Amino acid sequence: MAGETIAEKPIIESPKITPIKIEHLPNSENKAEQILPPTEQIKEIISKPIEKKGEDNIVAVSRVQDWQKQQAAAIDNILSEGLNEVFLKMNPDEQAVFKKTGEETVIKISKLLMETKVKVNKIVALIRKWLQLIPGVNKFFLEQEVKIKADKIMRIKNKF
Repeated sequence: MAGETIAEKPIIESPKITPIKIEHLPNSENKAEQILPPTEQIKEIISKPIEKKGEDNIVAVSRVQDWQKQQAAAIDNILSEGLNEVFLKMNPDEQAVFKKTGEETVIKISKLLMETKVKVNKIVALIRKWLQLIPGVNKFFLEQEVKIKADKIMRIKNKF
């Protein structure tokens, strides 16, 4: 070890997968003793549990997912704000379509907010398209609500 240089030491140890010929062993009565093909070796390596070395990565991924869930919940709260009465006046079919489209809108807006350069006009278009599902909605009410909700969502981008 004392004579080894840094270049001689492996940086990352990875499992070695070697291509293997599949042959029937003539003296073997049990065919289960045959060697696994490389794809089976890969499946075995992938299915092994993650060692403790990678726990930091798992924690980081869960924190990112928590942040994304918090952001999506905040967007959902902003979009649904003040629409409870309108939603309850809709018939069940309209409610289902409105709810589904709203959830899709939340996901799309979340993705737009993750980009480096946020395109506000796309967010406004998504909100407008969703609010137009309200039967008999007033054009001026719609534009006002779209503007208010878009402004609040843009504040979320700066917060998170």
